[in-house]
Amino acid sequence: MSNNVKEVSEIEFNELLKGSMPVVCDFFANWCGPCKMLAPVLDAVAEELKDKAAFVKVNVDDNESLAVKYRISSIPCVKIFVGGEEKAQNLGFVPKQMLQAFIESNL
Repeated sequence: MSNNVKEVSEIEFNELLKGSMPVVCDFFANWCGPCKMLAPVLDAVAEELKDKAAFVKVNVDDNESLAVKYRISSIPCVKIFVGGEEKAQNLGFVPKQMLQAFIESNL
């Protein structure tokens, strides 16, 4: 389990969206191979950018209403929320440099 990316419930997620800090959320499932590959990559990016955004993950199996609300049809899906609104998303596994560039450009 990552140290920099906290798994959150729907209630915690909704509270984070009300805050002033951007939220980077990885929608994942425990059975998903690419999700397992992405986890340490996102953790590394979160370590470098932890002062710029809140990094969380949402299990789509445990939080189906969030998965429906944000139209998660494929995982892993990293979404960036700024001011409580969805700003960008990245589907599937990507290397650290690409993920970091995607996140930085959308914060």
